[in-house]
This record gives sequence, C-alpha cells and structure tokens, in this order.
Amino acid sequence: MKAIVQTGPKSVEIQERDQPTIAPDELLVKVHTAGLCGSDAHAYKYDGGYEWIPIPRIMGHEYSGEVTAVGDDVEGFAPGDRIIEEPIHDCGHCFQCKNGQPNVCQNFSITGMHRDGAYAEYVAVAPEHVHAVPESVPLRHAAITEPTSIATRAVLEQSVTKPGDTVLVEGPGPIGVLVAAVADSLGANVVVSGLDQDASYRLPLLEDLGIPTVDVQSADLDAAAERHTDGIGFDVVFDSTGHHSGIVTANDHVRKGGQIVVVGIPNDSSQVTLTSTVRGEVDINTSYGSTWTNFEQALRLMERGEIAVDDIIDTSYDVDEPRDAFEAFLASETCKPVFQFN
Repeated sequence: MKAIVQTGPKSVEIQERDQPTIAPDELLVKVHTAGLCGSDAHAYKYDGGYEWIPIPRIMGHEYSGEVTAVGDDVEGFAPGDRIIEEPIHDCGHCFQCKNGQPNVCQNFSITGMHRDGAYAEYVAVAPEHVHAVPESVPLRHAAITEPTSIATRAVLEQSVTKPGDTVLVEGPGPIGVLVAAVADSLGANVVVSGLDQDASYRLPLLEDLGIPTVDVQSADLDAAAERHTDGIGFDVVFDSTGHHSGIVTANDHVRKGGQIVVVGIPNDSSQVTLTSTVRGEVDINTSYGSTWTNFEQALRLMERGEIAVDDIIDTSYDVDEPRDAFEAFLASETCKPVFQFN
C-alpha cells in the first residue's frame, strides 16, 4: 500500500508498505481522508519535544475511513462502517484515567507517533477507539473530527462562553479557526487575531466564514478591542497561538471578571504580570486534548452543518507530494490541508 513516511527532519517520502495484518481484536480501515495539523508539522521538523518519535514512521492521526475487515473477536462492526479514530489512546489505569480525566493520561500513546499512523491507504485500529460517522457527514468532513473535538472541549467545557459574549481567538491556525467556528455556532461575537504571515490565506478564510479578523502587525488590536467590546474588553480570550506572547496579549485584552483559556502550548516561558489579573478577578484556564464526549459533540456539530468544513479544509495537496503540504502549512499558506487516499 501507499504510505507517507517520515524518514528524518523535514524529510517525508512516499513508500510502498505492506497492508496491516489485523489482530483478532482489531479493525482494518481503508483511509479516505487524513488531515495535517500543528503537531504533525512539529513532528515533521523534529522540533524539541518530538525527537522521541521513532523514524521511519508512517505519520498521520486525523483521519476518516471505512471498515474493510473485522477481527474475529470484534463485535458490533461490519465492513462498510464509516468511522473516525480517537488517535490519543489513554491507558485506562493511571490516576487521571480513573479520575475521569483521560485527556491528561500519564501513559498515553498517539497514532502516527508511537505507532504507524493514517497517512496510508489502510490502518489497523482497536474498536474501542473509534466513533461511527453519521450518514449525513461526508468522510472528507469527518477527517477533521479530532481537531474539532479539541475546539469543542475548549469552548463548550473549559470556557464560560455564552451566546452574545465577545470572544477573541488569538491565532488563526487550524485549532484557532475551529475554536472560532464553535464559539460562533454558540452565537458569540467572535474576533480572530493573526499576524502578517496569516494575511494571505488564514485571515481571509475567517472573513469568508463571517468572522471578523485583525492583523496585529498592521492594525491596532487595542482599537479593534475598543470597537468590538465598547472598551470593556473581551468576555473570553482563547490563546491558540502556541507562542509565549499569547497569554500576555490575552491578559491585556480580557475584561475584568472575564476568562482566558490557553489552548495552544506556549513555545517558551512568558513574563506575565498578574496584578491586573488578580485585581480584575480574571479566570485563567487551560484546555488540552479531548474526550469521547468532545468527539461526539464535534460530529453532531458537523451533522447540523454548524462547521463550514469545505471552506476550512484544503484538498489541493497531492498525496504523492506530501512535502508541499507541510511546507505550505509552516509558511501559513494554508490552514487545514488534507490528503485524500480514496
């Protein structure tokens, strides 16, 4: 079978690999569409914190597909079932798992990193990690269920966002775009901030979705905050930048009594002055990964047509030239490239 394999830092190539042989307790899935996300880009560069990934490795953890074979010990599945996988597998035994917090499991493993992933024509998966895709949701849409589930957790569980709230989302990467889309679906008044590098693709994408944006390198974020919040400050600020300056900017623009939710993982330490945060009783929360419920929330939002998936995904990148997609993503020339295997 055809597979996208990482062979070194910034080195990916198409290889022919054997089709997986499933164990009695596994499903064989024919991959339809697989997405590229920020963690894939970090792994592609072999950034700090990703050097543990064994190379060569078939990449990819966001995908949708169709069951083609069912292990002898598996019940409740049949060939033709349309599924997506929860790619971060919790251990089920550590304190966090037993405490109902599997998204922060101490012993997690990730498809496409700890084991070969879904940038291939076929992948094997245990049934406890899959969700059925509703009939009305195309498989190309379902491929981004995992990043959408991260957004549903951030907005619906980890934030206090309500209809009519003013919301600032910092960073128009895939997670930022999806956080904005989920908050918008609630009826919040959302603004997304980005940089000059986002002005050619990512910010216009959001404008096309009806979500106003501000390029903080060419426009005044203070002025935008004044305009959108009548000078009060944003009710909720989501930091999805993955940059240490994001929390500082969030702290500057959240209102007294408001909330900051950090979704992106900061790339370095930041110097945050908390005097105004404490005096303003600003709530600072974090959001990491997602749970079974968040995946179901994501699928339901897609089923209702609340997420403009066809506008968000970029199908222009060829499976046979995967490096183009990674380099374009890193240059902010695209937002959510997907590889279509079927």
